[in-house]
Amino acid sequence: MQFEQYIQTASFSLSEGSMYERLARNPAVEFDPYLFHATLIYNKEFALILEKIHREYLDVGQRYHLPIFSLTDTWRASQERISKSVFRDHKVNQDNARFISKLRDSYGSAASPIFIGGQIGPKGDAYKPEEALSPAKSEQFHAPQLEALTEGQVDFLYAATLPALSEAQGIAAAMAKQGLPYILSFVIRRDGNLLDGTPLAQAIEIIDNTNPKPPTGYAVNCVYPTIFSDGLEALEKQNPALTKRILSFQANTSAKDPKDLDGSSELETEKPEILADLMLQAYQRFHTPFFGGCCGTDTSHIECLASAYKASLQ
Repeated sequence: MQFEQYIQTASFSLSEGSMYERLARNPAVEFDPYLFHATLIYNKEFALILEKIHREYLDVGQRYHLPIFSLTDTWRASQERISKSVFRDHKVNQDNARFISKLRDSYGSAASPIFIGGQIGPKGDAYKPEEALSPAKSEQFHAPQLEALTEGQVDFLYAATLPALSEAQGIAAAMAKQGLPYILSFVIRRDGNLLDGTPLAQAIEIIDNTNPKPPTGYAVNCVYPTIFSDGLEALEKQNPALTKRILSFQANTSAKDPKDLDGSSELETEKPEILADLMLQAYQRFHTPFFGGCCGTDTSHIECLASAYKASLQ
């Protein structure tokens, strides 16, 4: 099934939990100084660890017969960073897309749907909107990576942890030219504003109305479920129809405001049962199709979320 076709009728679905954070805290893994975990696929030992974590999440989707999306490990694999690394002669984005595709294929054609998203991130610090690019510079900066991910035959393009409207505008322009479905995921505050102060409703309206091929939808990631719910309530008050444009939420396990998490050396976790309950409440309130995890989550959180959803149907 095509991703865009699925979205039109999607009900409760999953996304994976944390990849970057889990790998960064694994003493057996070494990150590239420029590309972080995007190069783990080139080391046999590291690739097995990467595969194991992805499979843990994908297995949850299969056990509970729920569609799930998996993102490429390319959040920091911009062309600029690749050119500074020892992997400058590798097709890092394409190879990561093929790595995830091979994992999906291993589940066979009868598996519950697994969609692959080609993931990028902002150029600068995701918690510092002042580092965001202008629309024109953003489009130019991100275009090469998006072209590479499209070449890798992902199902959709996904920009994660965006702090500002300006860079998101440029990313949207670059993504639209690839011809694939695409999603822009923001970090928001409890008042429903992006970190640069732009109301989420305004950001959606500006991007939707200035792009000849608007995003398939939008998302929120790296905030606690209650921040997500409060933010969507603010969005609903400004324009109720726009809550249907939110397609995914990936939760952080810390209830702190994003500004208080920037540079934090301690990982704050939440019991899977508590996080799952809060996320299920958000789903029942807003019917956002995809729910999964960001920093602080692991397989137990995604498993508990899937179990709680199935139990709610009985």
